[in-house]
Amino acid sequence: MTDSKYQMPRVMTVKELSSYLRVHPSTIYKLLRKGDLPGFRIGTDWRFNAEVIDKWCADRNTSAV
Repeated sequence: MTDSKYQMPRVMTVKELSSYLRVHPSTIYKLLRKGDLPGFRIGTDWRFNAEVIDKWCADRNTSAV
């Protein structure tokens, strides 16, 4: 039995995130340079928490209306 409090959050790479959001990877890097996209670095690579990205998308969609 798996206890949900011990599950690790789903983390995506730039490639996985670009596929998830259906945008080109260069768009991901552009948003990162502008400071618009929530992410964190591991060494030289960017990683993204799926739950944070989902909230970020929801926030952007509600603020545009």
